[in-house]
This record gives sequence, C-alpha cells and structure tokens, in this order.
Amino acid sequence: MDLLSALQSGRSVFAAELRPPRAELATAEGMDAWIDTYHAVRRLTRQGTFVFLTDSAVGAAEEDNLRHLVTNLGRDVPRDRIVPFLTTKHAIEYCLSYADRAHQSGFPALVVLGGDKSVGAPRSVAHAWQLRQMLRARDHALALGGWANPHGDPERQVDYLTAANVHAEFYLTQVVSHHHAAQVEQFVRTAERRGLAIPGLFGVFYYRSANPRTLDALNGFLPVPVDGLTREFSDGATPEEICARTIRSLMDAGARHFYISNLPIAQAQQVLGNILSKAGVSE
Repeated sequence: MDLLSALQSGRSVFAAELRPPRAELATAEGMDAWIDTYHAVRRLTRQGTFVFLTDSAVGAAEEDNLRHLVTNLGRDVPRDRIVPFLTTKHAIEYCLSYADRAHQSGFPALVVLGGDKSVGAPRSVAHAWQLRQMLRARDHALALGGWANPHGDPERQVDYLTAANVHAEFYLTQVVSHHHAAQVEQFVRTAERRGLAIPGLFGVFYYRSANPRTLDALNGFLPVPVDGLTREFSDGATPEEICARTIRSLMDAGARHFYISNLPIAQAQQVLGNILSKAGVSE
C-alpha cells in the first residue's frame, strides 16, 4: 500500500522522517553514514513503516537522497514505503529532473516544500505550489505532498490547503508538541468545518534531551516548548515517554497521522516501536 492509500484507509499512519548525511562529510565518514541510513530505511520499510527522507534540512546541503537510494537500496526494499522530500532550494532544472527520476524509479509520492528562507540556497520559485504546478503539468501519476503550519492562523492555513492551485494530494505539518495541543485542535476543527478533503501528517520531534544550547538552536527552525520540555526531563521523563505524550495528546486533539523526526538512525526502528508502545498505539 502506498502512502496516499494508507492515509485514506481509515487507519492511523506513523511514519519516520530521516535526514540523509550532510554533503560536506569526508568520503569515509559519508559512506558510513549512508550505510547506517540504508539499514534504517530497510528495517523500517520492511516492517511496514513509511519513511520520509529530507532535502537540505535546516539549510544544510545534504546528499542527493534519491540517487543514493536508487543506487544502493536494491529492489528488495518497497519503494511505495519511501517518500523523498524536494525543496525549491535548487535550480528548476534539477527539481524537474528529480521528480522525473523519482517516478521512473518507482517512488509513488513526493513531498514538495518551499524550504527555509533564512538559511541555505535561495528558492528557485517564491512558493512551493508553483513548483508542484510545474510537476503536475509533467506528471499526473506522482502523488504530491504540501505543507501546513498549525502554529499559524488556522483559517489561513486551510485557505492554502483548499486553494485551487495547491496541487497536492496530502500534506505534512510543521512540528508540534503536546504543549501545542490547543493549536492543533483548533487547526483540526477548522479543517473539518471547512471540509478539507486531503489528509495530513502532523510532525512530531523526538527530543533527546533538554540541553539548552540544542533547544535554542532548534528554536531557530521550529517552535520548541523549551520550558515544558525542561520540566519534563527534570522530572525524569525519558525521550520516548515525552514523544509518546505528544502523539497521544495530539490524537486526543483530533490528529490521526504522524511523522516522527530526529530518530537516531542506528536505532530508528527500535526507538519508534518503543514510542508507539508507550503511546498505546500500533502501526
């Protein structure tokens, strides 16, 4: 079952978001990092978990995730369980070629995002929908994913997702936490009232500690509930418990599908399983 079919099946989807190795890694170090990534993708997809692979996350240039996947994963890894990211922070020619390669290599879906404006290369188009429009004109078979931010005004966010030019069959959201459950519930209720038809996956971050420097750095890219996390870690909560609280709380707020970011590559399958167990849900 591909991602779009799974999102429409009536069951919750719990996906893993992995970040490919940075492009500037030395050859040996980069090879080791990719081997770990291959193993993580294989283990996760073979157990039925969908895997998203980012593109130039937080402004840092990453290796071409598609090229490495096609070259090294082999045919025994289910392509319909892997969803690459593509940001607009590349030349248009690269973006169009990337989508063509994704389709030709058997990947049925692609998430197309604008990318952070404040860091890294500039966007090749002002808005991600413009790139999705170009891709849709070339290929009607590839399912395209958009983006929403539950931290923003819910009416405006739903406006984006219901617009005629959204060119998306599903969407992902900015990372949210159980400390943001009220915003998530407002977004979900607004989407329901407005009759939003396309399904979405809510972003959940696996915080590994309450290190002030780490949280401060992350806060430059996503809304981090620093005070709440600091209290929870101080009270003895584990990273898995905190992540599970987020999933459980957001489900209570009406969210149904999730992607979990920042999982440790080498233990991604095990850690994700522990989180879902503690949240009282199953894939």
